Amino acid sequence: MPAFQFDLLVVGGGSGGVRAARMAAQRGVRVALAEVGALGGTCVNVGCIPKKLYSYAAHYAEAFEEAAGYGWQVGHPRLDWNLLKKNRATEITRLNGIYQQLLVGAGVQLIPGWATLLDAHTVQVGEQRYSAEHILVATGGTPSLPSIPGAEHAVVSDAMFDLEPFPQRLLVVGGGYIACEFASIFNGLGAQVSQVYRGQQLLRGFDDDVRNFLAQEVRKTGVDLRLETDVASILRTAAGLEVRLANGDTLTVDQVLYAIGRVPNVQGMGLETLGIAQGKDGAIEVDSHYQTSVPSVYALGDVTARLQLTPVALGEAMALVDHLFAPKAGKAARSMDYALIPTAVFTHPNIGTVGLTEAAARQQFGPVSIYRSEFKSLKHTLSGSSERTLMKLVVDDASDRVVGLHMVGADAGEIVQGFAVAMKAGATKAVFDSTIGIHPTMAEEFVTMRDPVPLSR
Repeated sequence: MPAFQFDLLVVGGGSGGVRAARMAAQRGVRVALAEVGALGGTCVNVGCIPKKLYSYAAHYAEAFEEAAGYGWQVGHPRLDWNLLKKNRATEITRLNGIYQQLLVGAGVQLIPGWATLLDAHTVQVGEQRYSAEHILVATGGTPSLPSIPGAEHAVVSDAMFDLEPFPQRLLVVGGGYIACEFASIFNGLGAQVSQVYRGQQLLRGFDDDVRNFLAQEVRKTGVDLRLETDVASILRTAAGLEVRLANGDTLTVDQVLYAIGRVPNVQGMGLETLGIAQGKDGAIEVDSHYQTSVPSVYALGDVTARLQLTPVALGEAMALVDHLFAPKAGKAARSMDYALIPTAVFTHPNIGTVGLTEAAARQQFGPVSIYRSEFKSLKHTLSGSSERTLMKLVVDDASDRVVGLHMVGADAGEIVQGFAVAMKAGATKAVFDSTIGIHPTMAEEFVTMRDPVPLSR
């Protein structure tokens, strides 16, 4: 009789957990997955997917305005907020079903409910206990509210997709990618949006040119961006939510969104009882194979607070399954490389980036060359829009390798994905220069920038 009911028990049905469970089950091992909410986790339910759908919706408002320059006569458009919410919910429900089909089809036993770790090999869900040789914690992250007077009147990003009614006046607090995306989205959907951030500039950790350029562009779209201040208090009044800022200003809005970062979702799981080592905000500490300080317990994805990106969690899951259970015949065990991970921010305009910022490249390599181009895209020569595009390359002088590539402009994520492959393969600036561009496109600018910008710029 087996010592354990399962070979692998996964706690958390988000991107990383589902991928690990399904891939392990396909190798013939006994797998269970415990999830208290809808399958798919943050990304599918209240993150990447619905956020991108709402971003598409917001872009239609721009398209209606720009159509006139191309000869189209468009009537006054009106957003049906309830229909958008309904259609989004239908799509998310469809995706939840697909996730369930994939898991069940692979042979994974689904356990609905909140899971608590009792010991190194036992998990309790409700009144039932389950044992496993390996336990994987993949419970992701969760947003939080600050400790200020009136914080209970604010919402976090999870609630933004089903607000009722649509907020005509919205305050977004935060300067990270989630805050910036929602500010752009609701501005595009027709809300009067203010964004407050205590830092000197948005998107800490991104290239400085990208940060400054985006701030300039979002202000042009109508977002009231206020930097170097914070919210002191929120008071509900007959006119709406009265928000007092640290600099003395007052705003009256219909809704306040706090998007000040996500913390690992670890509360009430019994990790402390097991002695599992945790870092800042409860992030689970793991080694290179995602093993915690308790050898039979593993963790990956946002709960480890390494890189909070869905594709990273998926990659980590594949690497872990190869580590715990033999790779398929003829296949080498996968590992996760955290260098040159591309990412996108779905602001209006979009950001796409891969590799090092200019500052980081100078610190790591010393002498670097910077190639930078700012222009109005061909589309906007007739659209009437003042939107501009930024493209930037960071090149290590010693090796000629392109070590950073950054873009602010339409479809930046789609464009940067392809260049990320080239950079992963070690492409040099000479390779970029020898590549023929596709004309007329914005992407061709990355292979036609010939002269570095002066150091004194």
